Amino acid sequence: MGTAIVAKQDRIGARVPHEVYETLCRAAELTGATVNQFLVQSALKEAQAVIEREEVIRLSPRDWGWLLDLMEAPPKPTPALKAAMKRYQEARRDDAGTSFNWEP
Repeated sequence: MGTAIVAKQDRIGARVPHEVYETLCRAAELTGATVNQFLVQSALKEAQAVIEREEVIRLSPRDWGWLLDLMEAPPKPTPALKAAMKRYQEARRDDAGTSFNWEP
């Protein structure tokens, strides 16, 4: 006998002005969806766009080539970078045994 797996579902509610509700109802009707389906589809689409915009770095072919060149032949560390690396190592050493986790 098989068992069906039911995905957990959460509820979202919102109070909106009547004019907004009417607009949402009209848009849902035009797409053949219920208001709830329309809201979820629209919100999910926007959420995915926001996540992609914030998490994905887009480079032009020119910039991509520049980045690859830097990774293949990185420049020598400058005095400022060396000083920053030294401060970082000292901070890690000074914080040894604390609850802060330096690992990514």
